Amino acid sequence: MAAEVRSGAKGVVDRVGELLAILAGVALVFMVLVIAVGVVMRFALALPILGSNEIVQLTAVAVVALGLPYCTAGDGHVRVDVLDQAIGPLGRFVGDVLSRVLSAIVLGVLVWRASLKAADAFRYGDATNMLTLPIWPFYGLLAFGVAMATLALLAQVFSILTGKAAT
Repeated sequence: MAAEVRSGAKGVVDRVGELLAILAGVALVFMVLVIAVGVVMRFALALPILGSNEIVQLTAVAVVALGLPYCTAGDGHVRVDVLDQAIGPLGRFVGDVLSRVLSAIVLGVLVWRASLKAADAFRYGDATNMLTLPIWPFYGLLAFGVAMATLALLAQVFSILTGKAAT
């Protein structure tokens, strides 16, 4: 994908997705380190890391939210093509457009609800139990990542409808 010439909205979505994927990778490495150090500390030194589960859970949200736009833009989601031969090119075309539009609608609802939850968590000072880490940034991160994935789906729909993408 990096070697392609990208322009317009799809190019911006792709570039932002790549940046977010790098951040997701960094978050994943951090999460692995927290788990590994936590295991060593608990079983070798009998000194568990207080709140390590909270850190891992919040980091997992970041990994998924930051990785989703890249996966979506790169068309990396699982597909089932059992009926492709039976429905023909027109059926595949309709299926490709319809699946992306429906996915964009569902993800749009998730963006809306996560944004509202982020605002509520900020307003009420919601935090984790052990470490009292604020949780609103993670709802915001979820909303942003899913919004970028939604834009990637909409860019794909546009590309399919204008004949600029192989389906």
